[in-house]
Amino acid sequence: MLTDMQVRRLLPTGKSYKASDSGGLYLQVSPTGSKLWRMKYRFGGKEKLLSFGSYPAVSLSDARRARDDARQELREGRDPSLTRKQRRAQAASSETRLQAVGEAWLAAQKQKWSDSHYNDVETTLIRLVWPKIGNIPIPEITPPMVLSVIRDIEKKRAIETARRVRQRLSAIFCYGIATGVGFSDPADVIKGALAPLKKGKQPAITDLGELRQMIADVESIPAHPVTVLAMRFLALTAVRPGEVRAMPWTEVNGNIWEIPAERMKMKRPHAVPLSRQAIETLAAMHTLTGRGPLVFPNARWAHRPMSENAIGYMINRAGYSGRHVPHGFRAAFSSIMNERLPEQRLIIDQMLAHVPKDKTEMAYNRAQHIERRRIIYQEWADILLDGFVSPMDLILRPRR
Repeated sequence: MLTDMQVRRLLPTGKSYKASDSGGLYLQVSPTGSKLWRMKYRFGGKEKLLSFGSYPAVSLSDARRARDDARQELREGRDPSLTRKQRRAQAASSETRLQAVGEAWLAAQKQKWSDSHYNDVETTLIRLVWPKIGNIPIPEITPPMVLSVIRDIEKKRAIETARRVRQRLSAIFCYGIATGVGFSDPADVIKGALAPLKKGKQPAITDLGELRQMIADVESIPAHPVTVLAMRFLALTAVRPGEVRAMPWTEVNGNIWEIPAERMKMKRPHAVPLSRQAIETLAAMHTLTGRGPLVFPNARWAHRPMSENAIGYMINRAGYSGRHVPHGFRAAFSSIMNERLPEQRLIIDQMLAHVPKDKTEMAYNRAQHIERRRIIYQEWADILLDGFVSPMDLILRPRR
């Protein structure tokens, strides 16, 4: 019989060879040095082989347990290569870990998704799931384990994010079932235990004075400068938060931000004429992130977008939880500027990339009206940030 010391000391030679243990179990050592646990047995008059995974991912004791399970199946008259028990014996292999299966699932989706959506999904899994249950083999993950992860997200008042994470976990478990490393979907059975999602409009401050005070309060608390300047840029442009978070420097064309169709919700390209204050914000950001691909990258990984919750958490920390969310800047811009410029409703709708309601508006929207939109954006920036500190001053503020 083999010992742990003997297994560790097995070295490659010029050709593949076997180191036998007992009960048909042996370790096959390849010329490259890789070591694979295998078991030779007979069933139905034929000699067959089982593979239990590679060493050291599958230890000697793990391999022996897998062998014993397989021998029990043989005693019961079943071929272990076709049974659920034998597949479960491979759970110690790193390929069955949730993170490994999840990364394989992500790779399978890459061609179907936009880069921004792929990065969003990958980032949420890296931040919220892998640290907690990523190293657990899929067959060992139970519904209470998944529910614990989801409830931790809900406690941070990110109920929509929690639901999206559950859906993504469910897709990973289904992928595991399809590829033969899993047997159930514990993320599916917890749906009824999730916190209720409140339907309706997202909270937004639409009074100009209160909105200015909110921005001032948020910018006064310690926070990462990328998050602070991302919120200011979001407020100035009134685009959707995801379009700011995944914004690459290549989309900035002089004083116009050109967002391609694949990054827009309605899959139509969108041009944002930049106000003086928005250009100053980008200039300040360039001193921080100009050498990387993204304007507002993740604090840890420069090639990934900032967290989808970063701006919202910062607003909440300033005392505005339930009163304003990042998406609320769109409602604020629409309400305030439509009240100031009621005759420009169609242009303001175009600036918000809203879907035209009829053919007349659709024809109107075909004209970009760039200069008129630039004037409106500049008026918005002037009334919104009058008297505020410059973006470069924000960079020097205390960090969290």
